[in-house]
Amino acid sequence: MKTINLGGSGVMAPAVAIGCMRINNMDVKELSAFIHSALDCGVNFFDHADIYGGGQCETLFGQVLASEPGLRDKIILQSKCGIRPNMYDFSKEHILKSVDGILQRLQTDHLDFLLLHRPDTLMEPDEVAEAFDQLEQSGKVLHFGVSNFSTRQFELLQSALKQKLLINQMQFGIMCTGILSHALEANTQFPNAADRDGEILDYCRLKGITIQAWSPFQYGFFEGVFLDNEKFPELNEKLRELSEKYGVSKSALAVAWIMRHPAKIQTILGTTKQARVKDICTACDIQLSREDWYQIYLAAGNKLP
Repeated sequence: MKTINLGGSGVMAPAVAIGCMRINNMDVKELSAFIHSALDCGVNFFDHADIYGGGQCETLFGQVLASEPGLRDKIILQSKCGIRPNMYDFSKEHILKSVDGILQRLQTDHLDFLLLHRPDTLMEPDEVAEAFDQLEQSGKVLHFGVSNFSTRQFELLQSALKQKLLINQMQFGIMCTGILSHALEANTQFPNAADRDGEILDYCRLKGITIQAWSPFQYGFFEGVFLDNEKFPELNEKLRELSEKYGVSKSALAVAWIMRHPAKIQTILGTTKQARVKDICTACDIQLSREDWYQIYLAAGNKLP
């Protein structure tokens, strides 16, 4: 398994991680087997959020941890907070309350990483800083990051913090290339030339921040998967062709496409199937050529000036 030094923190994490948004459809026995299967593949990073399954995903995961002493020490736990019904909330009170709830549900005394889930336009950076300081000093959170932040939002929050923000979790994949397409189409009238995030990809590379890619197989915003989708015949034919060339599945190839970028992006998987995790991890065994990477990019409907 390839590893990534998350945000330069010294925490070495697998290039492929498990997103836990759908695990509430499993029982404790099934989830335990799934976790151990992932560990056997070298995947020890698990990404949660307090809203996943209305908290049930963390509760179920916590039941597994409580039933298996020593398992917590083998994994890296991340969760996110800040989303409430019909609003976002980065108030000190809400962050602290959220973390206490997360820890209680996960039945652990600390998170390795806490991310703020989506930007709150009413954010007071100094208030967030107070919350982070308290969480760090109490040992409840070891490292911090954000999710879905633009460059300026990131800098605004970082300006008030003692802790370095190590992670920015963004939607990214073959059919969601906004964080890089605008740079490739710079100085054109192509639609993707518009910069919508303040060049967050290059910014994170400059600052040593790890990007985590969520929904790597989706197109649009949770509209569906592009793999074997009749809406994308050219892309799937190219993936079929190259999967035969590299000897991996199309799913693994799609993750290898993400890994090929020099930003050292960590891919978050949403599957709950052991065989699928094992299959996708074969992405770590190959490296796409520059030509093949661009062929996939173009087959997805992107343009090069």
